[in-house]
Amino acid sequence: MVVLNRIYTRTGDDGTTALGTGERRPKYDLRVAAYGTVDETNAVIGVARLHTAAAPALADMEAMLARIQNDLFDLGADLATPETGEDLGYEPLRIVASQVDRLERDIDTLNADLKPLRSFVLPAGTPAAAHLHVARTVCRRAERLVVELAGTLGEFVTPDAVKYLNRLSDLLFVMSRVANHRAAAEAGSEQAGGENAGDVLWVPAAGRE
Repeated sequence: MVVLNRIYTRTGDDGTTALGTGERRPKYDLRVAAYGTVDETNAVIGVARLHTAAAPALADMEAMLARIQNDLFDLGADLATPETGEDLGYEPLRIVASQVDRLERDIDTLNADLKPLRSFVLPAGTPAAAHLHVARTVCRRAERLVVELAGTLGEFVTPDAVKYLNRLSDLLFVMSRVANHRAAAEAGSEQAGGENAGDVLWVPAAGRE
């Protein structure tokens, strides 16, 4: 059980923070940067939810994102507790394969209604789509840090933690497309039934004079 009755403790005034094992590390430590960027991913998903919650057509994605935000706290706890081989007095919380599998099912469900892409898309369109793209890019940054941490001598990262971030960034991309697609359909856009309905496509070299 978590009890937060005092927000400031002054223990971090020396530039260190405590891991779940009780070990203290500098706040610029790679592990701290990794789970801190997972927290950042969670925060930008929270902003995206301001827009999915306001759109009845995105109710299914809103429910998915609510669950994902909870998963990301699990992931933060996982990354904040490296394996030491010592008895911590509790079972560390770890991301498990079923959480990764759930993301894959969500991707398959949402992607089923989309046409195949034959061009890259711009991070644009509806507010929901744009914010989901921001979440996707922050998630990719978190993934890069976690992969770097996993490859660092003496560090421990579960394979499912890396897989979770990889799948999540894919899901956020699909969600951004769905948000634009459904908005186009609701607006009765002439493009709604087209091959790339709602997508804002990249036009190579469009900015050249």
